[in-house]
Amino acid sequence: MLIPVNDIYNRLKEEKRPVVIYGMGNGADKIIAQLNLYGIPVSGIAASDDFVRGQSFHGFTVRRISELEQIFPDLIIIIAFGTSIPEVMEHIFSLARRHTVLAADVPVYGDNYWSKAFYEENRSDIERAYSLLSDEQSRFVFESMVCYKLTGGLQYLSRCCSDKDEVFRKLIPLSEGETYLDLGAYRGDTIDEFLHYSGGNYRHITALEPDRKTFSKLKTHTLNMHNIRLYRMGIWSEDRDIPFDSSLGRGSSVQSGGKEMLAVTCIDTLYAVRRVSYIKMDVEGCERQALLGGIKTIQRDKPKLNIAAYHRSEDLFSLILQLHDIEPSYRLYLRKHPYIPAWDLNLYAACDNSLNLP
Repeated sequence: MLIPVNDIYNRLKEEKRPVVIYGMGNGADKIIAQLNLYGIPVSGIAASDDFVRGQSFHGFTVRRISELEQIFPDLIIIIAFGTSIPEVMEHIFSLARRHTVLAADVPVYGDNYWSKAFYEENRSDIERAYSLLSDEQSRFVFESMVCYKLTGGLQYLSRCCSDKDEVFRKLIPLSEGETYLDLGAYRGDTIDEFLHYSGGNYRHITALEPDRKTFSKLKTHTLNMHNIRLYRMGIWSEDRDIPFDSSLGRGSSVQSGGKEMLAVTCIDTLYAVRRVSYIKMDVEGCERQALLGGIKTIQRDKPKLNIAAYHRSEDLFSLILQLHDIEPSYRLYLRKHPYIPAWDLNLYAACDNSLNLP
């Protein structure tokens, strides 16, 4: 792999141009904290035109990009929000044609941040994970993601994106009669995805969603479906109750400081006497624990797997290594779907001898 010489924060330390943060949510908080850690001053906060109402953020009056362009004709913009909306992404790329625009990578969960030091500390695991990937496109995506996470360069995001048709037609093709486990089912969007690519014919669906309000919407969405079990639960490495933070909507997750106690279960409990042919897990940083709690089932049934690989900084390589250690016969694929920053980055896995139910 060809790795950039410098990382985003050390590069910005050498800059004389003003740095502007575009966004004012949790991601912006994390980016500003990192900039402060490196002694990099922030010169302004921007938001999309419809969100500018004279509010302040981190002591700055929030302004439109066009206003900040007049104040700072030559500036650096750091994107601090996530989007998969094509028009919004095009707006960001149009800004990049006029200015230096970076999309700093920050972990959704955890305290590790990508830097040259982080890369060097984990170099052997990163290189081993890269070597385990099963096709050239996966290795290209992996290398692009390492470069992006180090530099924040938009070009590394855009160059390796692909849609999901290839995934479900070629890498983990879904057929009639699948038994599907949806971990982090949200309102049912990935159930709809499953139905689309499996032709609408399935044996059974089990779906877990921990957030109370979202679970209610999931129940309504699937009201007329047959052979489906819904659980308002989280997934973990064992059956227990665990603190849960439900204040983040789609990002609600297991948190040590969560005010609610949530029942969690594990894959091996759910499928102790049943079989499963396809598992999707997008569980807000709990993917490692979910895999630990499914070792017996994964080794027995070898289901097709679809795993979010972007919540924690180490997920890019650690989930590949973990899954290979659990079941070495898996073919491992990495694909990045359109999103700024490096969200919707998924690890897909399939075996030639995966469970095929009649």
